[in-house]
Amino acid sequence: MKTRINPLLLLALALALIGATLTMAQQAGANAPPPRPKGPCDIYAAAGDACVAAHSTTRALYASYNGPLYQVLRQSDGKTLDIGVVQPVASPLPDAGGYANAAAQDAFCANTYCWIATIYDQSPKHNHLVQAPRGGFSGPAMGGFNNLPIADMAPITIMGHKAYGVFIAPGMGLRQNNVKGTAVDDQAEGQYWVVNGQHYNSGCCFDYGNAEIDSRDDDNGTMETTYFGNAAAWYHGNPPGPWVMTDQENNLVGCVNPDGSKLCGNLPNITWRFVTGIAKGEPHHWTSMGGDAQHGDALSVMFDGPRVDVTYDPMRKQGAILLGNGGDNSVGSQGTFYEGAMTAAGTFPSNATDQLVQSNIVAARYDVQRLSLAPGPEGTPARATPPGLQTFSPGSSQDTVVTFTNTTGAPAVGVQLSISVPKQWTSFVSGGTNTSATLAGPVAPGASVRATFKVTSGPAAFNGDLVGNAQWTNQTSGGKHSETTAEKVRNVSPIKINEFRTSAGSPTNSTDSFIELYNAGAREVDISNWTLTAHPTQQAIFSDVKIAAGQKLAAGGFYLLGLSNSGLVASAGKGDTTIYVRSTAGMTVGDTIEIDTGSGVETRKIASIGTAAGNSTTL
Repeated sequence: MKTRINPLLLLALALALIGATLTMAQQAGANAPPPRPKGPCDIYAAAGDACVAAHSTTRALYASYNGPLYQVLRQSDGKTLDIGVVQPVASPLPDAGGYANAAAQDAFCANTYCWIATIYDQSPKHNHLVQAPRGGFSGPAMGGFNNLPIADMAPITIMGHKAYGVFIAPGMGLRQNNVKGTAVDDQAEGQYWVVNGQHYNSGCCFDYGNAEIDSRDDDNGTMETTYFGNAAAWYHGNPPGPWVMTDQENNLVGCVNPDGSKLCGNLPNITWRFVTGIAKGEPHHWTSMGGDAQHGDALSVMFDGPRVDVTYDPMRKQGAILLGNGGDNSVGSQGTFYEGAMTAAGTFPSNATDQLVQSNIVAARYDVQRLSLAPGPEGTPARATPPGLQTFSPGSSQDTVVTFTNTTGAPAVGVQLSISVPKQWTSFVSGGTNTSATLAGPVAPGASVRATFKVTSGPAAFNGDLVGNAQWTNQTSGGKHSETTAEKVRNVSPIKINEFRTSAGSPTNSTDSFIELYNAGAREVDISNWTLTAHPTQQAIFSDVKIAAGQKLAAGGFYLLGLSNSGLVASAGKGDTTIYVRSTAGMTVGDTIEIDTGSGVETRKIASIGTAAGNSTTL
């Protein structure tokens, strides 16, 4: 059978936008999925400025990229999962794909925590970002490494779909010191990133870009990165900030003044929720630019001019790539990263090319998260950062608010909100018995609606998720949609470490210590066989104590755990012939000792003395 094609139906659908938006090619047929959108690195490549690093946890930066965007590491069992790119589909609704598969992360990380272990480089150079090692400054993780970012701390919407950014708190950071293709010495380069304009601080230094390969301060001009924050110790704009600047080592640089002063009077304070920052350098010259990554189309030139001084000219860049901290592994900064790229050594993208990249970013439709779940009550202000862990005690109730923000671009009708809770928990709309709230009226694009639920925990201990649910209908297309979000909760007895002492006397005696427990709840708690462990950060556990069977702690009551001068470092039971102590000072063979008190006291003689257990001894 032959198919007849009517020439009148051949509509010219080519969108010649020259990279200014998410450029689409002609579809092959009515039932074919729409083509993947072009990305910033397609635009740079077309201008002769190929990317040698392309990092994003939100979308593909090339139309042809089908590899993983990032890898998450699951706390509960140590397993990992690569999070890839959603592919185009024709039905039930046409979707060009190209954004991160956040649903895969949500399923893999349900009821536990995940970290971002790797951000894959989408360029052919494979300059993947991994856990940053110890540098001039030591990170807080084992071996002086930096902490990994928690994977679900920065939910947003892109291309109308849920995705996650990279939430950097002080002490977190990623890096690649073994690089290929990046600029070194005074070679030209370009780089851009997209960040959260409301998450920043004055700590050093929230950077992305070219840095030292040894993670140390190798003097002026040995790095060149984008920077975002309000640190005022170096170059800076008028307070309060934040500002789009660059980090060129030993200087956050936002301008160069002829008199050497460091106030950049023309540097604007940034108020945008999503921010594009650009830093590029070539011999004797550098440029920084910034713009609104969500609503604005035009970039502004923050500075365009000469290097700081002769110690930065020529530059001595080394080509490593970092995200979230300083070139010497300074770990005091915070911020949220969504995407970024670096161009090849010897390239210096034109402002016009950077403007096309900015237009592409805006067309990706970055927006806030569509659905959030957070502790109430009603009227609690929206949070700039995630709420963190919500703690219940068995049988307790708390208000929890579900917020739906319409980021779809069309009115939403029939919005229904609810919370899925663990077994033996309950969730009801505050003041009633309904398990869901329905808002019949249309929710305009950009508007938010909320519902407060009274959540009551069950009797059993629990660590996991509350799941918020939203369902709605697109008023324009009639399509039905849904989305979920999770909040970490725990259900635990309200026992707190109320007070402790680790040493006493002069000189201090580390064995004369105590820990006091307090029951902050309204009911008695059985603490039989509870164990307490103590150890310095990054060292092995060297002390554990078990509370005796039958011990109960009344509501509002206290329980004191004290270490005698002998300093027991492991539990000792009645009839034991060997005990482990931290100090043997003053003890000799034949001495009489008493163990325990009251009716449980035992009187023994020391038969032999070994070596005292040290702080790093594991018993």
